[in-house]
Amino acid sequence: MATLKKSKCNRFSPCSLQIVKIVCLVLALTSFGCLMVYSASYYSADYHYGNQYFFLFKQILGVVLGIFAMIFFSFVDYHILKKYKTWIVVLSIILLVLVFVPGLGMESYGAKRWISILGFSIQPSEIAKFALVIFIAGYMSDNHDKVKSLKGLIPVLAVAGVICILTMLEPSMSVTMCIGFVTLFMLIIGGISKKHTIMFSLPACAVVPLLVVLEPYRLRRLMAFIDPWASPQGEGFQLIQSLYSLGSGGFFGVGLFNSRQKYLFLPFAESDFILSIIGEEIGFVGLIGLMSVFVMLIYSLIKISLNAKDRFGAMLVAGIAFIIGVQTLLNIAVVTGSIPPTGLPLPFISSGGTSVSVFMAGIGICLNVLKQNKGRGDKKVYLSFSKGLFKNKV
Repeated sequence: MATLKKSKCNRFSPCSLQIVKIVCLVLALTSFGCLMVYSASYYSADYHYGNQYFFLFKQILGVVLGIFAMIFFSFVDYHILKKYKTWIVVLSIILLVLVFVPGLGMESYGAKRWISILGFSIQPSEIAKFALVIFIAGYMSDNHDKVKSLKGLIPVLAVAGVICILTMLEPSMSVTMCIGFVTLFMLIIGGISKKHTIMFSLPACAVVPLLVVLEPYRLRRLMAFIDPWASPQGEGFQLIQSLYSLGSGGFFGVGLFNSRQKYLFLPFAESDFILSIIGEEIGFVGLIGLMSVFVMLIYSLIKISLNAKDRFGAMLVAGIAFIIGVQTLLNIAVVTGSIPPTGLPLPFISSGGTSVSVFMAGIGICLNVLKQNKGRGDKKVYLSFSKGLFKNKV
């Protein structure tokens, strides 16, 4: 059984204040997310399901489960995750396989990304991202002297490759790219050589256009990204509606609950494109405020990572912070037309019970790492691609 680690934070200590800060930031994001999920979805929910609170109830359930998960993982010694890293990643792979099992896997818009268990839907790819971070952090911390060789990297590459292939078969190119970015990032901070960094980066960059060409719908999305007005009623429709939504918001927005694009004009307004509705209702100034909260959260996690007492804790928190950061940036890029449209939720905000629960569980892990640091303050840990970001950690 998981043992509970006694907190080293005293009341009103810098550690306790940092915990309160992070928890407040996360609860602010999730509460705002519930509000915006309702605003973006109440019309479509009523139209499709006869219940305007359909998506809101699911989101609230995800947040409640996430709160329990955050509390649980904040007290469970994070080293237990290292001990069971192989079982955790194997379980996540099994869940990814189950989406293809008839009767368990759920299909939506041609993609099989969910499994149904006891009436509840779970998105395994959201779990797999964090399971991979745990596995890589555990392996790299135990084998940091071996990662200079290609042989030493084979276990990480094999596990990441299996997860990427299964995710790609769903298909979900956006999540696959996110997993690829996270893997490369963790290998770099774990201390792989420049030669191996280039060796892995170049083929990965070459695979992306190949995957686009092999699937006609991805090629159509790319063409729509280049010129959405070439197919305003087809592949370019979603991006055009997203830009209409953001443009209508201006600097200060049209007001909460007053979005027009959510009236079945903008597809997936409550999930992948919720940022467009947010921009329409609270404007550019509101978006800047929201992004500032994300920046403060990610900065706080980076500080935890740099001051962690060991290499595993440092890499674990760094990986979680990177997932939040890269997924937020990719979501912003999609809704603003900076990259081709792809389905990737905005962390803590977009509709999706699995996503919000897993992200909050990840925050709980970070809090446990914070509790166990040695109170070393802002001890400098510097970046070195040759020896790794956390070379002074054991």
